[in-house]
Amino acid sequence: MNARIPAHHPRRPRHRLLLAAAACAGLVATAAGPATAAAPHAAPAAAALQQVMFVGNNWEGTVDVIRPSGTFAKIGRINAIPDRDQRLMDIYLDPVKLIYFLGIRSGPGEGHDQFVDDMYTTPDGSALVASRPSFADVVSLDIATGQVKWRFAVSGYRSDHMAVSPDGTKVAVSASTSNTVHVLDINTGRQVGSFKTGDKPHENIFSKDGRFLWNMSIGEVNNNFDDPSLDFLKGDRHITIADLSNFSTRTIDMRSRLDAAGRSDLSDAVRPAVFTPDERTLYFQVSFFNGFAEYDVASDRVTRVKTLPKNPATSEDRTTWVNDSRHHGLAMSPSGSKLCVAGTMDDYVTIVDRATLNQGPLVTASKPYWATVSGDGRSCVISESGADVVSAIDFTTGRKVATVAVGDHPQRVRIGQVPVGWTGTGR
Repeated sequence: MNARIPAHHPRRPRHRLLLAAAACAGLVATAAGPATAAAPHAAPAAAALQQVMFVGNNWEGTVDVIRPSGTFAKIGRINAIPDRDQRLMDIYLDPVKLIYFLGIRSGPGEGHDQFVDDMYTTPDGSALVASRPSFADVVSLDIATGQVKWRFAVSGYRSDHMAVSPDGTKVAVSASTSNTVHVLDINTGRQVGSFKTGDKPHENIFSKDGRFLWNMSIGEVNNNFDDPSLDFLKGDRHITIADLSNFSTRTIDMRSRLDAAGRSDLSDAVRPAVFTPDERTLYFQVSFFNGFAEYDVASDRVTRVKTLPKNPATSEDRTTWVNDSRHHGLAMSPSGSKLCVAGTMDDYVTIVDRATLNQGPLVTASKPYWATVSGDGRSCVISESGADVVSAIDFTTGRKVATVAVGDHPQRVRIGQVPVGWTGTGR
């Protein structure tokens, strides 16, 4: 099909690094510690809940709350960094933390701090739990007051993608510099277990029964050894599957599976991924690739690979692609018949028929960074991080049906719940 590839959008200028001075001596321990809680307060009475959608504005440190379908109108906002001054003081007083903090700004942050990556609500809608990469932590924010209820410092120096268990009681977070996934009690922040991964753990997916957790490690995206001949310098990249009943693990290395499928040219760094409703098939994106692969779980093999169009305006210099990802964002319609693909560096989003792998229209989008499903299941909702908006793409027509302005550099978008009548707590 002759699909139009949208024009490339201009990139944001990089901010100059601001060097912070610290007058201190000695290093502070960096191993993950127990969650620290704010002063206790009376538990609120149970409230009627409404479904909403959360949009994490990574560079701004805010979370916009919008309608989960229909108009996707904005409801309110949460400040994800109410303790910013305290956290910055802690970083400035530790030379090692400061080095990593500035490294995150100049590396994955593209010249900006990363203040909110991922977020989920507790089952009762009383708190929003968010990972904050630059602060290397996960916090629980009181929906009513906006204050920190508990804080968990991850091992190492950066927190990343999360996942919530099907029953809503546990949240998993990738600690990307320590190659660890922490599994926490979502209500208390206490760690219930952890497991080791490959280099730079990234995406997390719970099985439908909550017993297994799949983690995808993406390797050393912070270096510029991006030429295929230097692939061996990208580190250990594999899928780690943890049995959460005892935290035993097994691994899947997609290198041999991709080779067997005749795609030795593709990276084995698995990025966003999504299971079919029956969990028999996994679709996943990999670093540097404009497309995705299909993996049959039972036979343990890659069965199909879909290559999507390139935008001719996109530079072929891999070092210019954000954190090694050419395409980053994948969602599936509730029926399992359609895939929604965010063509990040190619500035489009498209709906793909899962049976035929034929793509629909290439819908112009400004650096789409994530894809999820609307509350009513009719649309794919993407974050357009280059334009500070979220947009809804109709699964049936493949056309854009709504766009809503949000904060600076939206990334993760998640469904959750807040009390009926809630209108926000933050700036």
